[in-house]
Amino acid sequence: MAEMILEVSGLTVRRRGTTAVENVSFSLAAESDTALVGPNGAGKSTLVQAILGLLPHQGGQVRLLGERLDGRGRLSASVREQIAYLPQRLALTGPIPLTVTEFVGLGWDGTRLRLPWRGEVRRRDAIHSALAKTGCEVFAEQRISDLSGGQLKRVLLAFCVVRPRRLLVLDEAQAGLDPQASEAFQQLLFSLRRSEGWTILQVSHDLDMVRRTCDGVLCLNRSLRCSGSPDHALSQAQLERLYGRDYLPYHHHHGAGG
Repeated sequence: MAEMILEVSGLTVRRRGTTAVENVSFSLAAESDTALVGPNGAGKSTLVQAILGLLPHQGGQVRLLGERLDGRGRLSASVREQIAYLPQRLALTGPIPLTVTEFVGLGWDGTRLRLPWRGEVRRRDAIHSALAKTGCEVFAEQRISDLSGGQLKRVLLAFCVVRPRRLLVLDEAQAGLDPQASEAFQQLLFSLRRSEGWTILQVSHDLDMVRRTCDGVLCLNRSLRCSGSPDHALSQAQLERLYGRDYLPYHHHHGAGG
């Protein structure tokens, strides 16, 4: 039986007196890539933030790596450090005196880390490896506030990969990227998922990408309307139920990654 990295049971979240997420249940197996889709205002970001303990939930429970999220959204440090979160936007206002190398280093806690399959790893070596895996070496000494949108997204992945993670949660991480940069980011994410053994939960509006790369789909509109393989969950009939009868598919045009 596959290991379950994330288990959500009957999760209900209320915000400002309104039920934003109602009685949602699902689980993610190790090394799976699952997309969370639905119309604007469906509660996708709320669900993700409640799962991570960033928002309180009023019903149900969440288990991450076998540990139950407590009523205050807390997890043990040993579990928390195995989870990475990429929000929809990283607000960078004005020049920030951090180089890419320095920023990626913030993802490392401690000077050394002992891994069962690699022995002791030094911080400097881990940063260098993370930069190499994500193609960030060429701008490693630039300030992060000087980067393009596509470069910054790569740096965020380097931050995630600098130490071992089991679960990566992305909330529309490709928002704001042009189609070429978005495709390059997705290709890199797919490669890292395989090499790092990540389990991925990603909020996305790019249904073409979801069909091509994801193992499973969760269709949310306050409650979970359907789930399953992309072929099932993204059928025209299911999408009309999720988005409404006037739903018209929009196809992104993907170029070569750059």
